[in-house]
Amino acid sequence: MSTRKDLPASTPLSLSERALWFAWKRAHEVLRTRVAEDVRAATGLSDPDMAILIHAADVDGTVRQNQLAVVLGWDRTRLSHHLSRMEDRGLVTRRRVTGGVEVEVTDAGIEIVAVAQPVHAAAVRRHLIEPFTGVQVEHLRQALDRIAAPDSI
Repeated sequence: MSTRKDLPASTPLSLSERALWFAWKRAHEVLRTRVAEDVRAATGLSDPDMAILIHAADVDGTVRQNQLAVVLGWDRTRLSHHLSRMEDRGLVTRRRVTGGVEVEVTDAGIEIVAVAQPVHAAAVRRHLIEPFTGVQVEHLRQALDRIAAPDSI
């Protein structure tokens, strides 16, 4: 298979390259949607809720708001608005500390994550892993790692 690395940047995608791009976009969106819908149906948590709660839980339930923004790749305004909605629902609290704001997962947030994590794991397995053989899963992981590698560009 040609990688077409020698072509000028202005060369349009071939039909197969375009098909690959759109298949990737479609698969990514379908997978994210299916997993998020499974989690929301079981817990009421949105995909962004899960991302925030899991990242905070990974650091013992408390994280600096600016660190959370970096990890999630969100701008500060988006994160602040989302955290306000989560505070209103009793999932997190925020407090000013020297040099910033700390976000802490509440007991209610910890409880809902405990319910959501096995649902999330089952959804990932059902929608991403089970359709493939073990060898195919490993090849897919290797391909995705290669795409995401810092030196892949």
